[in-house]
Amino acid sequence: MKKVIITGASGFVGTALQNMFTQDGYEVIAVQREQLKDESALLSLVEGSYAIINLAGANIINRWSDEYKKLLYSSRLDTTKAIVNAIQKSQTKPKILFSTSAVGVYKNDKFYDETTTDLADDFLANLCKDWENEALKAKEFGVRVSIFRFGIVMGEGGALGKMLLPFKLGVGGTIGDGKQAFSFIHILDLLNAYRFVLENDTLEGIFNLTAPKPTSNYQLTKALGKYLHRPTFLPVPAFMLNIIFSEGAKVLTDGQSALPTKLLENGFVFEYEDIEKTIKNLV
Repeated sequence: MKKVIITGASGFVGTALQNMFTQDGYEVIAVQREQLKDESALLSLVEGSYAIINLAGANIINRWSDEYKKLLYSSRLDTTKAIVNAIQKSQTKPKILFSTSAVGVYKNDKFYDETTTDLADDFLANLCKDWENEALKAKEFGVRVSIFRFGIVMGEGGALGKMLLPFKLGVGGTIGDGKQAFSFIHILDLLNAYRFVLENDTLEGIFNLTAPKPTSNYQLTKALGKYLHRPTFLPVPAFMLNIIFSEGAKVLTDGQSALPTKLLENGFVFEYEDIEKTIKNLV
């Protein structure tokens, strides 16, 4: 039985991946935090594994104090370094390393895809770039590396779960003016993308995990109101988010329009390509 090991497996995406790959007949092993810090324990997991999925990282939605910024970096880069080190030392290396990144690596002024080289230059973008570069080092040891730049993952839990309560109470609304882009992906399309890339051994490099039709925070808000049958006239002022999250509010008040060109060009078919279909399915 082929072995898939997953870091950050207790989260929303990690749990869904565990369930899918188990149903697909893989032996799925969730890596514990203490194992990531134990070189020999991690090596024993990596040895002979078929695929590694690295999802570990502190929650990006938080107040970005200087101390928390260090945690955002260390929880991602230290984990990735440990995995690459274990890959280097393993005798029977995995076929593929899936590492995670985010569309926050892009600027927010136009549409972008995986061919874009003019990336943003702020804290989140630089975190993504450093994280990706660390994972790509595994290529030096003959391992296929695929880096998935996530949009907002929409499913029964995760970000959508946090959005629903105010809308159900009738106090939902846009964030700021609602004009910021909103790149998202339905959890089922995300799961299928992992399966698709895993099973196509010519695919590697950067992939945007986003629906083909990015939308705006305004359109998301209207879709939620429509399918929950609730009003959406109470916007959340941007300054309030800045007070709560400081610089971390950028994750909510900014947005990127990222297109999944590489997946589409390789024949991947999205089941939920727009926000209307996604929200209708989930709520």
